[in-house]
Amino acid sequence: MNNQTARHIGITIVSVGFVLMICFAAWRILRPHELHVDVDRRLYPIAGIDLSAHNGVPDFDSIASAGIDFVYLKASEGVSFRDASFLRNYSQTRKYGLTVGAYHFFRFDCDGRGQAFNLMKAIEGCRLDMPLVIDIEEAGNPANHSTELIISRLETMVSYLKAYGYPVMIYTNKNGYTRFIKPAYEQTDSETGSGTELWICSFTNPPLPHRQWSMWQHSHKARVPGVKGNVDINTFNGDRSAWFSWLHSFRTAQ
Repeated sequence: MNNQTARHIGITIVSVGFVLMICFAAWRILRPHELHVDVDRRLYPIAGIDLSAHNGVPDFDSIASAGIDFVYLKASEGVSFRDASFLRNYSQTRKYGLTVGAYHFFRFDCDGRGQAFNLMKAIEGCRLDMPLVIDIEEAGNPANHSTELIISRLETMVSYLKAYGYPVMIYTNKNGYTRFIKPAYEQTDSETGSGTELWICSFTNPPLPHRQWSMWQHSHKARVPGVKGNVDINTFNGDRSAWFSWLHSFRTAQ
C-alpha cells in the first residue's frame, strides 16, 4: 500500500466517523423524549397522582386499592375558572380514605391577588391534608409577559395564601424553576423561600441535582387502576416516617 492510498483510507475513516458522530448527535437532539422515570420504591415508597376534569370520572376505590398514597386535585385556574370535577373528586377521596390536596393553575395574565381568592373560594369547606399548590409553567400561558411581572404576581399570590393561613407548595418543571423559582426564592437558605415547598416535574434522576424538593413528578404516561388513560405519577421525598411528619407539619387547618 503506497502513502497516497493510505492517506485516502485515513481520510475516509475520519470522514465516516465524523458523519456518524453528527448523526448520533442529531438523534440525541431530535429523538422523542421519554416522559417517564422509574423510581426506586425502596428509597421513595410514597406515590401519588394528580387529577383534573381531563381525567374523566376516576374510580377512587380502585385507586386506593392500587396503593396510591395521595391525590392532588385541580381546583382552579386564573381568577375565575373552577375545575368541574373538583368537588366530586374531593368527596370521593374522602370516602376512600385517600390523602388529598388541591392545586391551582397559575395564569401569567392574571393578578396574583385575584388568583389567590379564586383558589380559596374553590376549596371553601374542604378539609385538605397537604399544602395548596400553585402550578406555574409556560405551557398553556401567553408568551408576552415579562419574567419580572410573572414573578411579582406569583409572589403576591403566595403572600395572600400564607396571610390566610395556608401552607404553599409550588409545582413547576425545570424551565419554570430556572425562570421563576430560582431567581425569586433562592434568596434564603430554605427550600424555596420561607415555608414554601417545591414540587418539581423532571424526567431525569435525580430531578434537580444539589436542590431540595418535596414532591417529584416523574411520569406523564403511568397507568393506575381506576384512571382511564395515562396519568401523572408523583413521589414524596422521604420514607413513610418522613411522610407522616410532613403531613403533620403542613396540614391545612380548616
